[in-house]
Amino acid sequence: MHRHKALLIAACLSAGLLAASDFSGAKALDDTRRAVAFGPRPPGSAALRNLRTYIEAQLRPLRCHVSEDSFTATTPDGPVQMTNIIARFPGASSQSLVITGHYDTKKQPRFVGANDGGSSTGFLLELARVVSSRKWDSDIYLVWFDGEEAFHEWTDTDSVYGSRHLAERWSRDGTLARVKALINIDMIGDRNLDIAKDTSSSPGLLQLVWKCAYDLGYGRYFTDAEGPIEDDHSPFLARGANALDVIDFDYGPSNSWWHTPEDTMDKLSAHSFQVVGDVVLAAMARLD
Repeated sequence: MHRHKALLIAACLSAGLLAASDFSGAKALDDTRRAVAFGPRPPGSAALRNLRTYIEAQLRPLRCHVSEDSFTATTPDGPVQMTNIIARFPGASSQSLVITGHYDTKKQPRFVGANDGGSSTGFLLELARVVSSRKWDSDIYLVWFDGEEAFHEWTDTDSVYGSRHLAERWSRDGTLARVKALINIDMIGDRNLDIAKDTSSSPGLLQLVWKCAYDLGYGRYFTDAEGPIEDDHSPFLARGANALDVIDFDYGPSNSWWHTPEDTMDKLSAHSFQVVGDVVLAAMARLD
């Protein structure tokens, strides 16, 4: 580790900004590789069911309660069975922090979604191991959403099926009222990492996360570029939640690898996972 970065992390630890556990970008990248090896993983597919079995098997040895949030989605291609995976790590208080991402891929030929679907899957698996290794004041929820991708063109009704379902369910049962913050992770494996500010996200939460990145020496990756983004955080924002999207929506020359067969493992970097993991853990420690 570079001495400057080590000193920054030590300073953040002493200030209570980082969890006393190490996130491994290399392990997150390896988990992403394992997810991608299942092949294309659109909602309702055997490959996605097999990946779900794998994710849950990795979670069972950890200090968490694993549940499935299954529902039938109405899509342009007809009804499709979908399942969100929820891992809850119990804390000491009644409030909660939620970190989310999607594990499905867009339904199109030869699309394995290494970055778009794979990186959030691998990131959350490594984060689960880190979260499990320490005590938290808040309940920590990690959620793998099904059905983030549109079946055809992105619309309010053909997109974010899993997060729309869970936001409605949590709003109805009172869980959402106890959520202090929700951070959604998407497309963060790109070796040329540059995360823009989502102007639709909660301003205070965005400022906190960008401050954590700056304090850790990662300001070059959490940029000042900005614009509105619709993603799995959007249904929670619409219901009044404090929510943020962390996404690098600039993938390849002129975003040319997005939603193409070029979205493959060779485009990803363990360092990018490490950057986002360190920043998210620092934000979680502050919010807790």
